Amino acid sequence: MSDAVTATRAQIQIGSITVDGFMLPDGSYRMSQEQAAEAIEEPPVYALRFLRSKASKALLGDDYTDYKPESVEVETGEGRRGQTRINALPLSVVSAYWFTKANKGNKAAVILCWALLTESLERRFDKAFDIERTEEERNDRLTQRMGELEAQMSA
Repeated sequence: MSDAVTATRAQIQIGSITVDGFMLPDGSYRMSQEQAAEAIEEPPVYALRFLRSKASKALLGDDYTDYKPESVEVETGEGRRGQTRINALPLSVVSAYWFTKANKGNKAAVILCWALLTESLERRFDKAFDIERTEEERNDRLTQRMGELEAQMSA
C-alpha cells in the first residue's frame, strides 16, 4: 500500500494565464514546479534552481535550504489524460520564486507580481466599499492590467 498524498486538480485562471491548481487532503494548495516556471516564461529547471538558492533561504527561511518539491499523485478526472504525478510547490514558494525573478528583472515575473499585488489590494478595497465582482470580471481586469503593464515596459 502506498502512503502517497493524492491531490485534486482544478483549473485556475490568473488573468490570461491558465494553470492547474492542486489541493491536498489537508486543504493546502500547490502548483506544479513546471507551471510555476512557465507562468513567468522560464524552463522548469529554473524553479528547481531557485529552491536551492540563497534567495529561497532568505525569503522562506532555513526550512527551505535544499528544499525539494513534493512528488504528489493527482486524481485524474473522467476523460482526462496526462500526468498523474507532479512536483508540487506550496503557494508561498511559488510567490517567493516569482518575486525573486521579478527582482532580478524577469519581465514576465514583474508584470505578474505587480498585477497580482494590485489585484490583492483592489479586492480589499472592494470589500471595504461593498463592491462585488465576479471572478470573470477580476480575471478580465487582471488581463487588462497585465497588458497595460507589458505595453508600459515595452515603451
